[in-house]
Amino acid sequence: MNESPTAPAGSPAALVELEGVGKRYGNVTALEGVSLAVRPGEITCVLGDNGAGKSTLIKIISGLHRHDAGAFRIDGEEVRLTSPREALDRGIATVYQDLAVVPLMPVWRNFFLGSEPVTGRGPLRRLDAAAMRRTTREALLRMGIDLRDVDQPIGTLSGGERQSVAIARAVHFGARVVVLDEPTAALGVKQAGVVLRYVAAARDEGLGVVLVTHNPHHAHLVGDRFVLLKRGSMAGSHAREEIGLDELTRQMAGGSELDELGHELARTRPSEPGRRAS
Repeated sequence: MNESPTAPAGSPAALVELEGVGKRYGNVTALEGVSLAVRPGEITCVLGDNGAGKSTLIKIISGLHRHDAGAFRIDGEEVRLTSPREALDRGIATVYQDLAVVPLMPVWRNFFLGSEPVTGRGPLRRLDAAAMRRTTREALLRMGIDLRDVDQPIGTLSGGERQSVAIARAVHFGARVVVLDEPTAALGVKQAGVVLRYVAAARDEGLGVVLVTHNPHHAHLVGDRFVLLKRGSMAGSHAREEIGLDELTRQMAGGSELDELGHELARTRPSEPGRRAS
């Protein structure tokens, strides 16, 4: 399935749209015929197992790799991003599973890492620590994140809290689209719930969110649209009202392929111990 995603009448224009996008690495086709649209105030979930093409899709949207086929549009304009910096300048922020943080630095330093404001002139020029502390606290509270102390090392936060800080940082620095790479993969149920609440908060701020995950339960809790990838190609595209959790899980797990495997295993199952073959 590689048709361009359609939107219900009255839906906002897509911030980011991929139509029939493909990517090859030499003779290897990593992605082929993938289409999706990311709209403000919506969460598009991209689901697939290992090797489905999720990482390649993230790299294309984030500007790390260029696509070889199809169309990639931002605000309706066809683009070929050349770097993550260009993607950021266009309002696309990517939060990777292995967060790029400095564990021993306080939360506020990590929040502004690479974008630190300064105060003073000449030899008196220095980091504006007071402004960074205040802004970090306000930005986190705006997203509903109430940390005990923004001076604590970010490495002391739970995995869910670190992911939430990264989401709040993307919102604060002007992202209009946030791509989340498996944000709940290494988390327990409670911490995954924390992250999903802030994913929904980013949506409620009017951002377009791309949630990349292999967990259909997490996707179905927050998703507005679901794109399923399998071996680099689209295996399905559904609006929330078109598919329930059971069917989403079935398609994610392989659907008819699992049914066929079950029949095959049933035919080849050896006789039970003590039972004579007729």
